[in-house]
Amino acid sequence: MEIFKIMEKYDYENVVLCYDKTSGLKAIIAIHDTTLGPALGGCRMWTYDSEEDAINDALRLARGMTYKNAAAGLNLGGGKAVIIGNPRTDKSEALFRSFGRYVESLKGRYITAEDVGTNVKDMEYIRYETKYVAGLPETSGDPSPFTAYGVYRGMQAAAEEIFGTSDLRGRVVAIQGIGNVGYHLAKYLYEAGAKLIVTDIFEENAKRAVEEFGAEYVKPDEIYGVECDIFAPCALGAIINDETIPQLKCKIVAGSANNQLKEERHGDILQQKGILYVPDYIINAGGVINVADELNPSGYNRERAMRKVSMIYDTVKKVIEKAKKENVPTYVAADRVAEERIKTIAAVKDNYIVR
Repeated sequence: MEIFKIMEKYDYENVVLCYDKTSGLKAIIAIHDTTLGPALGGCRMWTYDSEEDAINDALRLARGMTYKNAAAGLNLGGGKAVIIGNPRTDKSEALFRSFGRYVESLKGRYITAEDVGTNVKDMEYIRYETKYVAGLPETSGDPSPFTAYGVYRGMQAAAEEIFGTSDLRGRVVAIQGIGNVGYHLAKYLYEAGAKLIVTDIFEENAKRAVEEFGAEYVKPDEIYGVECDIFAPCALGAIINDETIPQLKCKIVAGSANNQLKEERHGDILQQKGILYVPDYIINAGGVINVADELNPSGYNRERAMRKVSMIYDTVKKVIEKAKKENVPTYVAADRVAEERIKTIAAVKDNYIVR
């Protein structure tokens, strides 16, 4: 793996490898860009097939956070951390405190929060060692409901574009992954009158949605081919690929999973097939918008955070309009929205400040 070539190609700032023998910590912290502010991005814990896979995931996710934070209008850069391990069996206080010390060593260049495989309890352990952690129980807490609400609002914007109305009543939505975000998304959609088809590698998660929301359950490998209006990937990434695209029978792809396109060309293929793809880092920004509100000088305010998350509707509309105006796929339009903001803010004139 030629890591410096990758860093050069995509202009990364830092990649930190973290190891602690006592706790068993093996982690990667990637900082992509801090033009707009300190890098904010969650800490993921997963059983990666190889160390190279873990590093690649951290790099991809960090760059995605730069674009997500920029497009969401936040004064924050992009970073991400991944811990190699089984989130169901390998967690410990020592593991997360050791990780917290590595975060502290960066002196605020990176602010961590929860992500796939981690939770608010883990963040509390990290807080013992560093103040550069967000998403704590006494402040914004679990970001999942906010991420889900942002996805719901993004779906409404996409539905207005495709169906002429933002009303999701009677629309069939297929949700892949009924974890924390997927569950809350299912709840929003159920309350809006949508019909749900769900799947999850953990059957107890899917069963909960069936019992509470009257959802239809299908096996994980069957979700791609179901007849639906909206396909919502809410698990891991790279699920829009050469094998799955021919199976899709939807008009919209809109979900919370990161890095949904296995390759950029798959976004082109979706456009050619007449399927509206809502770029993942645009629609799933609700969680980070909520967490970022903790950094407000006046302190965290839930109502203010929810209002900001609701504006994902407007951001999705902006991306769709830009894609149509410039005749490019939506994933390209989303990148341009983010890049234009970073470029503009970076060029804003600095004024001399007397210290």
